[in-house]
Amino acid sequence: MPDPAHALTLQFLAWVAESPRTYAQAMDAWRSTCPRLSIWEDAILDGLVTFAGGATRNTSRVTLTAKGRALLDGAANVPAARANGARKPARIPALAR
Repeated sequence: MPDPAHALTLQFLAWVAESPRTYAQAMDAWRSTCPRLSIWEDAILDGLVTFAGGATRNTSRVTLTAKGRALLDGAANVPAARANGARKPARIPALAR
C-alpha cells in the first residue's frame, strides 16, 4: 500500500509548483497539528522547498528546490512507465533525512 504521507508530499510539491505561494499562504494551507502528517515541515527539513525574497518570512516566496522538482518530476513519470508495459511501477526514491 502506498505511503499516504508520500502522496501528500507530492500533492504539496505540486501545489507549490502550480503558482507563486508565500510562506504565510503555505503555513495557512498546510499547517497540521497531527505529528504524523507534518507534510509542510517535513518538506522544509528534507530540502524539497526553500524561501526566496520577501521583506519578512511571511512574505517570502516558497519555491521548489532541485531535489523537490526531481521528486515531483519522478512521480509524474510513474504513469508513463505503466503505460509503456512496465510490470512494476517506477520507484520514487525515498526522501533522505
